[in-house]
Amino acid sequence: MSITLKEALYQKYIAPTERPAGRFVGVELEYPLVNLSRRPVDIPAVQEVVRGFAERFQFTEQHKDDNGNLYSLTEPFTGDNLSFDCSFNTLELSFGKEESIAVLFDRFVQYFEDLQAHFRRIGHLLTGLGIHPYYKYNDYVPIANDRYRMLFHHLQSYTKYPERHFHQLPHFGMLAAASQVQLDVEKDDILQTLHTMNRLEPYKALLFANSWLDDLPELLISRDTLWANSMQGYNPHNFGMYASDFADLDEFLEYITGESMYCVGKQERYFHFEPIPLRDYINQEHITGQYFADGAWHTADFRPEINDIEHLRTFKFADLTYRGTVEYRSACEQPVDAAFSLAAFHAGLAEEPDALTELLEEDTVLYHHGYSATELRELLTHRTLPSFIDRKALSAKLLQILELAQSGLQKRGFGEEVFLEPLFDRAERLTNPALEYLNALEHGAHIEELIERYAALNVRILTGKEQL
Repeated sequence: MSITLKEALYQKYIAPTERPAGRFVGVELEYPLVNLSRRPVDIPAVQEVVRGFAERFQFTEQHKDDNGNLYSLTEPFTGDNLSFDCSFNTLELSFGKEESIAVLFDRFVQYFEDLQAHFRRIGHLLTGLGIHPYYKYNDYVPIANDRYRMLFHHLQSYTKYPERHFHQLPHFGMLAAASQVQLDVEKDDILQTLHTMNRLEPYKALLFANSWLDDLPELLISRDTLWANSMQGYNPHNFGMYASDFADLDEFLEYITGESMYCVGKQERYFHFEPIPLRDYINQEHITGQYFADGAWHTADFRPEINDIEHLRTFKFADLTYRGTVEYRSACEQPVDAAFSLAAFHAGLAEEPDALTELLEEDTVLYHHGYSATELRELLTHRTLPSFIDRKALSAKLLQILELAQSGLQKRGFGEEVFLEPLFDRAERLTNPALEYLNALEHGAHIEELIERYAALNVRILTGKEQL
C-alpha cells in the first residue's frame, strides 16, 4: 500500500515526537583548524594527531576518505564523534546526548585539551571563531568522499544561474564554523517551539555573533549571507527563518513539501541536481542528475521515490529532525571558553516556554516597529544597530531573556547556570565575540593574538571545583 508524501513526512518528522520528551541535550561544536605558519593545513601531520586521539580515547568506529585519511571516528559507548566538516580545515566535536550539560563539558575538556596539545606540537591550533581566521591561506579541497565531493560540486553550480544573485565563495562551508544544539520536543509543543524560537532569533544574533569576514566588513554575522546567497539558499524555504507562523501541523508539513531536494543516493551513486521543491520532485517521471565515478562527473536519469525524503537536507535556524528533536543551527561557533553557553541558553529557555513566548509577544524593544522577525534578524547581523532601538532597553531585554534561561537551568537541577556567565556580560555591554574581535583588530591587536584568545580554555569553576 503506497502512502502519500504528507503521510511519509508525518512519519519522518512528527511520529518521533509522539512520546514524552526527555531532558536530553545534544551538542555539536565546529572549530577552525589553523596552521600557525599561515600555510594550508598539513593533512599528514593532522592525521597523525587524529590517529593518536583515537587510540587514547578508544574511538573505534572509523571512516576513511578515498585517500585513506580518517575523517570521522566515534566512541561507541557515549556516541561522541570527532569528524572533519566539508574539508580538513574544520574539526567538529559532537557528543552523544546527555541530560547534564556539565557531563558533556567534562568530556569536551578532556578531548579538547588533548587535541590542542598535540596540534600545538605540529604548529596548528583549534580556535573558537565562526570564520577561519586564515581562510585566505587555506586549500579548498573537499574531503574525498561521495557526500562532500557532491556538495562542493553542487555549490559550484551557481554559475549556471546568472539571473540569480550568488556570492562567489562556493567553498564557504570550508571556512565557516557553527555551534549547534538539539533538544527533545513533544508533538503538542512543536509549533510553539518553532514560533517562539523564530521570534528569538534577532536577540540571538546580538548575543552570539562571531563570523566577521573582511570580505563583508559591515556584518558581524556573515554566515547568514553566505548560506542565503549560495546554492543552499536557492530555495528560501531550505534556509533560515520561517516567514510566518503555522496554523497547525498540517500547514507545517505543507511547508516542508515546498522545501527543495538537491541530492539523493541511488544505485550506489550520489546524485545532485537543480533544486526542486519536494512536492514537485516526487511527481517527476525522472530527474537528470550528476554523479562522480572513475575520476569524472557523469550525467544520468533516475526515478524519484517516496523514501528519497531521507535525503532532504535543510538548514533552517530551528529544524525539526527525524530524531524527535529540534536542532538549533543559527549560531556561529563561540570562543572556546564559552563553548557551552549556547547549549545552556537553549536548554534553560526550553524549561520556560510559556514565559518566553509571553516575553517575546509583548516585546516592544525590537518588535512593533514595522519589521518582521526575519527582517530584524538581518538588521541585527550588522555592526551598527538600527536607530529605532533604545540601547538601554535592549540591554535590559537581553538580561530578562538570560534570567529566564537561568531560571530554567535551575529547574533542571544540574548546576548548569555557570555556562551562561559569559552571556550576561555581553548583554550588559551590548557586545558579542565578533564585535570584540573587530574592536581589537582596530586597536592594533595582531590576528595571532586573537586566534590564541579565542582558543583559550580556562576551565570554569563548577560545583565548587576548579577542575571537573
